[in-house]
Amino acid sequence: MEAKIKMSEEMKFDRRHFLGSVAMTIAAAKLTMISSEAKSNDSSQSINVKPATNGSFGPLKQIAAGVLNVGYAEAGPANGPPVILLHGWPYDIHSFVEVAPLLTAKGYRVIVPYLRGYGTTRFLSSETFRNGQPSALATDIVAFLDALKIRKPVIGGFDWGARTSNIIAALWPERCKAMVSVSGYLIGSQAAGREPLPPKAELEWWYQYYFATERGRAGYDKYRRDFAKLIWQLASPKWNFDDATFDRSSASLENPDHVAIVVHNYRWRLGLAEGERKYDDLERRLAAGPVITVPTITLEGDANGAPHPDPSSYGKKFSGKYDHRTITGGVGHNLPQEAPQAFAKAIVDVDRY
Repeated sequence: MEAKIKMSEEMKFDRRHFLGSVAMTIAAAKLTMISSEAKSNDSSQSINVKPATNGSFGPLKQIAAGVLNVGYAEAGPANGPPVILLHGWPYDIHSFVEVAPLLTAKGYRVIVPYLRGYGTTRFLSSETFRNGQPSALATDIVAFLDALKIRKPVIGGFDWGARTSNIIAALWPERCKAMVSVSGYLIGSQAAGREPLPPKAELEWWYQYYFATERGRAGYDKYRRDFAKLIWQLASPKWNFDDATFDRSSASLENPDHVAIVVHNYRWRLGLAEGERKYDDLERRLAAGPVITVPTITLEGDANGAPHPDPSSYGKKFSGKYDHRTITGGVGHNLPQEAPQAFAKAIVDVDRY
């Protein structure tokens, strides 16, 4: 879960072959039915929440990029406008399995990579430190863009994927045409992570403190599927996903580096684990809370059970063309999978800014 919480006078959160042609046709019809673009920063869209379908991607691709061999799904015309979609924890690329055909039906080239520690993504060397710090994940995606020779895509994400999108947009705006970010501005720092919070807020981050212990590392390794299902239920209390939907995504957590990456991510954010010196300058720049200049649409579900910042706290962090949309109808933390039409519409709309 993303968005490390930060305190001022009040609590603020700083951390915080695809579907067949028939399915694409149906998806395109759905997209045209979505209501017209919301313009005000208080805009909302009502989405009918439904159980997730069990669609699948075609054969995955692999490419060497930076320190990784990245596994990814791709669909749409090779010369279409590129869109990169980034998942979070403990989810995977299937969070976008219904978003992708909506976008390919509009002519987009859609690319959905597994982050380090998930699915078929692997480190090229057994000697590479299994680093989960935010700047490392963002650097992975920049290297992935370089490997694919993609200069400036639209980037969208949620949870870890939203934070990674934020970092790329902030530090490398020349590599990001526009952005869709669920739960807004999620750039944080170790200093913010060290700040104590009121007990109720600390309770929401129980797993972060669990991972800080050796018991927590061992427990997550042993029970990672049960752990992930509990997080899904807590983060999206009104999302009635079925076992097949969960099993399809939870398989990606069996990656041999998954536990090491997750545990290091949360320990680093609490200041309990060291990162790599090569990322120090990036982390210093991120700790200053840089303003994001690229066109952005932020989204939030009205039933997000995970810790997340209030939209009023981050609007000024976006200096380019900007819109916030609250998606109503019982939409939780995994917004792209719970409300794929709203997420796809935001990608299309922000690309026109």
